[in-house]
Amino acid sequence: MYSILVADDEKDVVSLLKDYFEMNGYLVYTAYNGIEAVEASSRRPDVILLDINMPELNGLEVCRRIREHVSCPILFLTARVEDSDKITGFAAGGDDYIIKPFSLDELGARVAAHIRREHRESANHNVRYFGSVTIDYNSKTVTVNGKEVDFAKKEFQIIELLSMEAGQVFDKERIYERVWGYDAEGDSFVVAEHIRRIRAKLSKCGEDSRIETVWGMGYKWIK
Repeated sequence: MYSILVADDEKDVVSLLKDYFEMNGYLVYTAYNGIEAVEASSRRPDVILLDINMPELNGLEVCRRIREHVSCPILFLTARVEDSDKITGFAAGGDDYIIKPFSLDELGARVAAHIRREHRESANHNVRYFGSVTIDYNSKTVTVNGKEVDFAKKEFQIIELLSMEAGQVFDKERIYERVWGYDAEGDSFVVAEHIRRIRAKLSKCGEDSRIETVWGMGYKWIK
């Protein structure tokens, strides 16, 4: 049984979501403010639904506080969202945005998709070597000349996507959709910023040329 934490200061919303997800076989934890959400995250749910506008701590602050200790998908609930809000939310460690009012069935499908993505495991130990770079897809680690490089979750997912199809060009919109799980148009600023960070970390270790920009088309991983 998968578990889900629903954190929202609107009790009617929490009650509605609790009933819906329990009816669909989930174990549901609830929280009505940011402090309770932080405490409830210690139960290690498989996914977290986090309202942005909560008392005590807002959803973004909660996400920042727990992200280092919680690896599960975090989906923000919000009445509206601009591109700048998305960038802030993704930078805080969020994985998706759900706009209120939402369809329960669509929300359920998104939650299920995130859980499937999170729990999808390779049958075999999967390691690939690219010059001085070693990528372990099971442990989600990257080493350069034997030294592990610390990548954030989304940074590693971009590395994984590009390196698993080394030589293939991915445009920004496709990277955005595959990594963030959105069907909507990709946000090229978010993708470009994550690519910049990846390159900077690799360059610091002396590995300067793994991700190539194909002008007017996107990015590719060099074999």
